[in-house]
Amino acid sequence: MTKYCLFLFIFILFSPAFAAEKVHGKIIGEDAYTLPTWFKESFLEIQEEVKEAKSNKKHVMLFMHIDRCPYCTRMLDENFRSGDRQQYIENHFDVIALNIRGDREILWDENSSYSEKTLATELNVHFTPTLIFLNTDGKKVFQMNGYRNPAAFKHVLNYVNDKQYLNMKLVDYVSQQDESLYTLKPHPQYQDVKDFSKFNGPLAIIFEDKSCADCDEFRKEVLMHRDVLTEMQKFTVVRLDALSTKPLIDVDGNKTTARDWAGHLNLDYRPGTVLFNEGNEITRADGRLYHFHYKELLRYVSGGYYQQYPTYLKYLGIRQKQLLDAGVDIDFSM
Repeated sequence: MTKYCLFLFIFILFSPAFAAEKVHGKIIGEDAYTLPTWFKESFLEIQEEVKEAKSNKKHVMLFMHIDRCPYCTRMLDENFRSGDRQQYIENHFDVIALNIRGDREILWDENSSYSEKTLATELNVHFTPTLIFLNTDGKKVFQMNGYRNPAAFKHVLNYVNDKQYLNMKLVDYVSQQDESLYTLKPHPQYQDVKDFSKFNGPLAIIFEDKSCADCDEFRKEVLMHRDVLTEMQKFTVVRLDALSTKPLIDVDGNKTTARDWAGHLNLDYRPGTVLFNEGNEITRADGRLYHFHYKELLRYVSGGYYQQYPTYLKYLGIRQKQLLDAGVDIDFSM
């Protein structure tokens, strides 16, 4: 081969025009969905909607979602599409869908109006779907963050419809049903800690109890996933029985119990995870997360990214783009 031919071969081989096309990652399990046709067509004057619901002896339920949300898809398919659960919701709730990234104008009351996305911020919505339940005075009486399976969602619906929010918290209501749905199980990362006041590094506290409808699937599909296990190694991980009355000391040095601590944290979901760093709560998972989102929530805290991004959702948007641009597939499947 002549020197000219060799030079031409090398030039062609390494020329950008002939370079391998950069592979972009893809998202698995993120499907488009449609909302049920029986959801209420609303003029988005919320107090008027509340009055109409009151006249029909119903509560207003705000179904707050985003496009291509895998949790919304599953929630709708399992609870809103057909069967007894759908009929129960239709009979007792007026459901209004709001897109948390939308721009439609909402008249919240006579003094306040918001776009859909600013209302989501005002209502402290960090997960989708988030369900906001309003009473007959238009006041928020319960907020459900994230997906619930049918058994857990049934408790929420009954709790609101029966107005038990006037008497107790959801977790107390559920515990009174005397259902034993889950037996607490060990995990290789769990540590036995009774005094949390001396922890300054990343600390993950997982609250479970016997009435937890989601705990078994959460353990199998999330806590035992290899990517989650890797991130958990950066934490001290403690699982507490949220019904326990055994003494312990919380991160602030207060003598308490797991039951009272969960109540103090207003943690109404099981399994609920509260993440601390430097002795302060940074964020929490009080709704069902797939392994990718749970892994990234852990990374958000252990990596100190909360100092750069004020919310997990802001971090997640940047992080997902970084991974996809690097050719990494993101799996939202179970």
